[in-house]
Amino acid sequence: MEELIILGSGTGIPSLRRGAPGLIVTSDSTRLLIDSGSGTLARMLEVGITYQDPDLLLYTHIHPDHVSDLVPIIFASKNPDHPRERDLLCVGGPGFKSYFEKLRNLYGPWIDPQSYRLTIQEISQEGLTFGDLKILSRPMAHISESVGYRIEFKDGKSTAISGDTDYCQSIIDLAFEVDLLVLECSFPDERKVEGHLTPSVAGRIALESRCKKLLLTHLYPVCDQFDVVNQCRQVFSGEIILGEDFMKIRI
Repeated sequence: MEELIILGSGTGIPSLRRGAPGLIVTSDSTRLLIDSGSGTLARMLEVGITYQDPDLLLYTHIHPDHVSDLVPIIFASKNPDHPRERDLLCVGGPGFKSYFEKLRNLYGPWIDPQSYRLTIQEISQEGLTFGDLKILSRPMAHISESVGYRIEFKDGKSTAISGDTDYCQSIIDLAFEVDLLVLECSFPDERKVEGHLTPSVAGRIALESRCKKLLLTHLYPVCDQFDVVNQCRQVFSGEIILGEDFMKIRI
């Protein structure tokens, strides 16, 4: 069974309701962590997942609210009592390898793996095959390093994750007829910010991509003062889910 777990439905702004961005996607044989904002390691434990469990880390971009727990994950994997032993692939968009080299220069041996092999990779336009998954990627309209992902499972199910983005054709193409589309929804319609989506724009993407189900996440605190689902429903009549921390959604 394929499932998506929301570790953090919020942003980099501290919130008692919503943690920083982090998603877990599971299939029969593979477990992915997509983004790891501050607090992700502890939130993983709350859903029964440890730093040893993810087979693959995917990063949508390198803003702090999406990568803050990358170093802690690698550092925890050096725990002498319970070291990580399985190899780990860590993938991002353009510039991700350069970003990681700066981390390595800064932290040195503290993040050098000893008990497993760590591979840092930038995803190509052709995507990658990992275990029982096919992962495709396209650039998003946020910063130059931003990418979204489409994950296709062996049984034909699929999900797409935008990361941070504004409206663009790439996310529509990436999400075409997916079973679950995960879109950021940073601000209500009344507070549009360049590089981010509002409910009505997210609804437009869902409509044009013909996705079967839409999940809204990456919600700034102001969103909780508005009925963002109703704003989205003015454009998209399909199923809309308002993301909450620790929510589990079957794909």
